[in-house]
Amino acid sequence: MSAALQVTDSSFETEVINSDVPVLVDFWAPWCGPCRMVAPVVDEIAVQFEGQVKVVKVNTDENPNTASKYGIRSIPTLMIFKGGERVDMVVGAVPKTTLANTLEKYL
Repeated sequence: MSAALQVTDSSFETEVINSDVPVLVDFWAPWCGPCRMVAPVVDEIAVQFEGQVKVVKVNTDENPNTASKYGIRSIPTLMIFKGGERVDMVVGAVPKTTLANTLEKYL
């Protein structure tokens, strides 16, 4: 079971846009190899930053509206939202340190 919350087109605004804390959104798909590689890193980040950052996953196959709205062209794409706005983005499978350092700028 993933430490990250599964978010859909219908719950995205509630969980991400209206969140009181920064949110890391992992846009992924089940068939994507690099997405599977980065998934454990995303889960580790969720545990490491518990209480400081909300970590959610959006399956782009099942939620095309959200993926389209944010211009997701390649996955995995990891976006950071703060105060309802997208503030940063990392594309591709990145090491945990890269992701953690990017997140810490917004805490």
